[in-house]
Amino acid sequence: MKVKDIAAVVEEIAPLGLAQDWDNVGLLIGDPAQDVKRLLLTIDVTKAVVAEARKLKTDLILSYHPVIWDGLKQIRTDGATRVVYDLIQAGIGVFSIHTALDAAVGGVNDGLAEILGIEDGRPLGDYVNYAPQENYKLVVFVPVDALDKVTNAVFAAGAGAIGNYRNCGFRAEGTGTFTALDGARPAIGKKGRPEQVQEMRFETIVPAGKLQAVVEAMKAAHPYETPAFDILRLFGYADRFGLGRIGPLGTPARVEQLVERIKRQTGAKAIGLVGDARRLVKTAAVCAGTCGTIVHSVIAAGADLYLTGELKHHHALAAREAGVTCICLSHTVSERFILKKLARRLRRRMKDVTIKISTKDADPFTWKNI
Repeated sequence: MKVKDIAAVVEEIAPLGLAQDWDNVGLLIGDPAQDVKRLLLTIDVTKAVVAEARKLKTDLILSYHPVIWDGLKQIRTDGATRVVYDLIQAGIGVFSIHTALDAAVGGVNDGLAEILGIEDGRPLGDYVNYAPQENYKLVVFVPVDALDKVTNAVFAAGAGAIGNYRNCGFRAEGTGTFTALDGARPAIGKKGRPEQVQEMRFETIVPAGKLQAVVEAMKAAHPYETPAFDILRLFGYADRFGLGRIGPLGTPARVEQLVERIKRQTGAKAIGLVGDARRLVKTAAVCAGTCGTIVHSVIAAGADLYLTGELKHHHALAAREAGVTCICLSHTVSERFILKKLARRLRRRMKDVTIKISTKDADPFTWKNI
């Protein structure tokens, strides 16, 4: 497989359109046409991970955190850009997914919600304007006797698909008016004379990727020299994508029971706890990594428990004062568990690529009792 083919598979799992606008996702280093036989998954791209990738003869690294955050003015061996330099020298590409995987269905936050037993979890905030497929409505006005020719043409070009239905459209009869001026070649009537024609208003849905082809097919089939038509962008309101998840637990549980689940499924060695450690949890919220002011949405929603990576001091105080119990796993521990799930999904789709999870990628913190 080539890098661009792998990118297409990854985007089916974590569409890049779900990423926050401040994020940096996609192919950050590499050649889209490069062949890939070995893929390495990691949370962070560090010197140790790059050395591991070299040893494994890795062609592409799929990282959670971006290897490049901001615009680079220099790429040198004696500074913070050493990792980027080494990757380019080794011919190893890097594709990063970060907040796209956070917001995606089955991604990091859905994984945390599953660990707690949240049912019908919904995003908490930082919503993105994303539609799996952008659609438009084509409205065109056609003489009655030419309607079938025009509708057949636009359907054949890809319009009119809604779910499991094809050739979907609407038609209503009315009266069209026009006056042909000098230079016109009217299909109906004469120049300089006002005309009234029995027409059909026909409308149908068109996927964004087929819009140009559909409009061209409509014009080719339409008898008028200059057809009257409208193109309306449709707003998809059914699905809302964003960070975090909140919802009721399928079975209420005590905090200590949930902690055991968290340790078992994330590998956490220690937690930071804010608030009541023995309460019964009926409603919970999660947000991987650092989620900033999303904690205020958790408080406003009246959640009993909030599971996250890390909290700022004043956010922890606000949660405690509001009576919300918080569990902090550390930033990368709240995310790293997803790599195993991601690897399984990729292996099902990429049989000819060897996929490994980095053994050198690790939490920068060492947690100890003192």
